[in-house]
Amino acid sequence: MPRHPWFRRIVRSLILLAIFLAAAGFLYQNISESRDRRFNPMPGQLVEAGGFRMHIDCAGQGSPAVILDSGLGDTYVTWRKVQPQIAEFTRVCSYDRAGIGYSDSSSRPRTSQVIAEELHALLHSAGIAPPYVLVGHSMGGYDVRLYASLYPTEAAGMVLVDSSHPDQEKRLPAALLDRQRSSVRQAEFLEVTMPFGLPRLLGLCGADPVARAAECNLNTLRESIAEMKAFPESAAQTAATSSLGDMPLAVLSHDPDKPIAELPPDVAKPANDAWEKMQEELAHLSSRGLQTIARNSSHYIQIDRPEVVLGAVHAVVDQVRTPQSQSPSPSPSKP
Repeated sequence: MPRHPWFRRIVRSLILLAIFLAAAGFLYQNISESRDRRFNPMPGQLVEAGGFRMHIDCAGQGSPAVILDSGLGDTYVTWRKVQPQIAEFTRVCSYDRAGIGYSDSSSRPRTSQVIAEELHALLHSAGIAPPYVLVGHSMGGYDVRLYASLYPTEAAGMVLVDSSHPDQEKRLPAALLDRQRSSVRQAEFLEVTMPFGLPRLLGLCGADPVARAAECNLNTLRESIAEMKAFPESAAQTAATSSLGDMPLAVLSHDPDKPIAELPPDVAKPANDAWEKMQEELAHLSSRGLQTIARNSSHYIQIDRPEVVLGAVHAVVDQVRTPQSQSPSPSPSKP
């Protein structure tokens, strides 16, 4: 069969074009990432904790110290609206889990038990003395519950901000769980393209330069995927923990009447109903548990209604400081 020089030239040209585009994308990603971090420097410090460095940012003075643990794949950035206000009445620290944001990666599995152990090492290396009021958003609720189980003498109070429930994968609608599984596949595609700047080029890194500096990088995306895949194991670890006894506990839940834009009504309604029931159950983890429904708030209550999170943290801190105070009723309030 005769060879066609023009065909070989086309193939060679396409290969060269692909190499050029990949190299250009690689340079674009690295230059953009460096520029974002240069103009939006990391707050706080990097602390050696168990053989790698973790990012922690603390402000304020006083005891108990409030420790803020973000949701799955999220960085310290999600607490920007509440941390400065908490710092007005006590010490408060936000941090990045291993591999997320500015923290180095860890060789250990991304389960909540491991995350709690790494947080323990971080707090002690950073010189943040207990007792702590642990604040966990979404999957961060697993992390802080594991922390309280592993180190009960250090955990004095807890705030769960629309926290995950260990049974949610059994009780949420199958259609919603299918969407969550597809999000893992989408994230894996973005992981392949992140080094070449495609997510940034498509605007998937957002317009907030501070968040982009912390989050629009391969390490954060890779660790987020690892947390997603470890989520069932983290749920099982959390389910195995005991109750919180009489620990001061505030459970903040998103507005069940607020529609979830990306979900069809026939999925959103049963999902919200199941979530609301599970949130009520979380409030019964402690005899001093109090649930608050944050009206007009989505899942990110600390962003939509920061004053609700601030009020709950302040109330739990006050209870820790005056342990003789009476326990609140566990029935939900609706500010």
